Amino acid sequence: MIDLYTSPTPNGWKVSIMLEEIGLPYTVKPIRLEKLEQRQEWYLKLNPNGRIPTIVDHDEGGFAVFESGAILVYLAEKAGELMPQDRKGRSTVLQWLMFQMGGVGPMQGQANVFYRYAPEKIPYAIERYQKETKRLYGVLDRRLADHEYLAGDYSIADIATWPWVTLHGWAGVDVEDLPHLERWIDRVGERPAVIKGRAVPEVIKIEGGAADELVKKGATILV
Repeated sequence: MIDLYTSPTPNGWKVSIMLEEIGLPYTVKPIRLEKLEQRQEWYLKLNPNGRIPTIVDHDEGGFAVFESGAILVYLAEKAGELMPQDRKGRSTVLQWLMFQMGGVGPMQGQANVFYRYAPEKIPYAIERYQKETKRLYGVLDRRLADHEYLAGDYSIADIATWPWVTLHGWAGVDVEDLPHLERWIDRVGERPAVIKGRAVPEVIKIEGGAADELVKKGATILV
């Protein structure tokens, strides 16, 4: 059994989608970011970085894994699914996984903050991060022009990237001129496991000015 500590954000959805795809039983442990539960001492013992998601694998003596990309690799290896076994295939998946972790996520996260939540609208910052997010989308679109999925077959690279790209409008970035990316967004989004995992945990309503306060305290994304 796996415990999943998560919130309704793209990084959290990566792991719930993965767990649904591979069919491993798991228990959802919602983390209230606006209450800073991720900074509490008990949670920091599981995840020293104080972010979500985190899993605890009770089949392995309560082994904790943090960082969404590392969790996806761990679960793929545990299940023997969604990650090729050959060196080239594995490398291809990891390249696109790292592209999401080091590029799409951080850049789109900053676009979200400056476009949606910054107390002062800074045109330079908004334009900078929106442009870089769109550039990264262009890389994905070119890749998908002759590949059904990012690494050829559906893999953890798609699972990592889809939750972010599907929220492009939240960052003020359009994809109407990226037809291959649009096709991929729709195709991945139709998968039953993706639909189910995207709904985990149930949406946590953040009332009043709590959203703005949460961003000030270090959140990189709110949805």
